[in-house]
Amino acid sequence: MSKHPPYQGPYMSKDVSLQEPPKYMYPGTHATTAAGVHNSIVLQAEPPKDHIIWSLCCFLYSNPLCLGLAALIFSIKSRDRKVVGDLEGARHYGATARCLNIAATIIVCLTFLFLLYFFAAESLKFHFSRATNPSM
Repeated sequence: MSKHPPYQGPYMSKDVSLQEPPKYMYPGTHATTAAGVHNSIVLQAEPPKDHIIWSLCCFLYSNPLCLGLAALIFSIKSRDRKVVGDLEGARHYGATARCLNIAATIIVCLTFLFLLYFFAAESLKFHFSRATNPSM
């Protein structure tokens, strides 16, 4: 049998201790217990939100000033960035989509409230004009 040469990795065995893993492998807070064992707390960042459902609703049900379409485009871009692995780009596009969705939702709500007020006022005006003048 032939002996294989020892593994020559990027680190020599004297450079890395075998007792604890390297710090770069486990980001987060490291704590030492009373027994001397290292515990690692790994904080996972929440994946960026793309707001695709909200964008679809704004686009399909209310598309004021094409804000719903713009929000949908930014949501799709955010999802694409997330798939590629660019989480910062995904957060940026997701935040833009959220702002556009908020603007579209506010415009639609204000328009609905204005129309409701207008038609209620016209209905009351018509009703009171018939009550004071029954010949109409």
